[in-house]
Amino acid sequence: MLQNGDTPVVGMPEMQDSASFLESLKGMGFDEVVATVTNSLISFGLRLMVAILVFYVGRFLISRIFKTVFSVLTKRRIDASLSTFVLSLVRISLYFFLIIIVIGILGVETSSFIAIFASAGMAVGMALSGTLQNFAGGVLILLLKPYKVGDFIEVQGFTGTVKSIQLFNTVINTVDNKAIILPNGVLSTSSINNYSLEDYRRVDWTVSLSYGTDLEAAKAAMLDIVNSDSRTVRHFIEDDIAYRERVAEEKYRTEHPGEEEKVEKQGFFSRLFHHPRKKIIEVAADSSLDMPVAIPQKVDRTPFVGLSEMGDSAIVFVVRAWTHSSNYWPLYFDLNERFYTELQQRGFSFPFPQLDVHLDRTV
Repeated sequence: MLQNGDTPVVGMPEMQDSASFLESLKGMGFDEVVATVTNSLISFGLRLMVAILVFYVGRFLISRIFKTVFSVLTKRRIDASLSTFVLSLVRISLYFFLIIIVIGILGVETSSFIAIFASAGMAVGMALSGTLQNFAGGVLILLLKPYKVGDFIEVQGFTGTVKSIQLFNTVINTVDNKAIILPNGVLSTSSINNYSLEDYRRVDWTVSLSYGTDLEAAKAAMLDIVNSDSRTVRHFIEDDIAYRERVAEEKYRTEHPGEEEKVEKQGFFSRLFHHPRKKIIEVAADSSLDMPVAIPQKVDRTPFVGLSEMGDSAIVFVVRAWTHSSNYWPLYFDLNERFYTELQQRGFSFPFPQLDVHLDRTV
């Protein structure tokens, strides 16, 4: 126990640095040193336990906040690209504040830590200029929307479906299910081929037939094959949209019988603003087809067949037809098979490379 004039015992060593704490131990007796160190260890142990408890409670709260934000973004149908970006930003920000709180509980001066962090920010920013560029690129991608989650794109020599847009990177899955991670900074300044941006695309085929083929008969046969497929646009894209709406409406009526009766039983104002046919078209279109909202102008998209080339062993036809983007590859492969089988059934032949050899018998 200390008497008047004795060196005071330091009760809160966390408020001093290690050098001053060791200086305060000089001149003390062994029992006093043991008591001081013991009190300090007990105090630090209690702070450490509180810090660990706060850390795990903070992790639990962060996970709950993360799930709440995710639920809100999902219910409001926020774009998936923006959702992943916001969720990454929320998680990183909350964990940063949690670490600041835990460090403060351990006795480290948080204001000094923040000042050190801010001063080091310049150096870290210069060292991580590429990372900051990727962050800025991610913001630009979310604002300008050159692509979004689910789009099929080709960029930097890679082709695949956009899986997620994160703070610094974009993840795409190739057709053979390889995950490619690309920095956002490069993507924001690169040329991007977005196959999903337009709702309708043109499909091209090349068909080689033997010399001596009746051109008009061959063209008529190929046009007949193309037009017999319901996935091709006959004349105008607008007409194709109306046709697919009718198909979607009939399908929805078949799968949901009695939907109109339910709507008709509603009040006058409900029926006024929720016309049954309009509601069925909207629901059917949303559930079964990715319909475009509007087409800028009406352009003739009639299927076309023309003689493209007179090759060494064959005459080459080009066949062009328009279809909805979701039908591009199925239509391409299906009609390839039909050209091969049905053209032969109609009497047309496919040539193969030939070489005529003439022997000089005078030698």
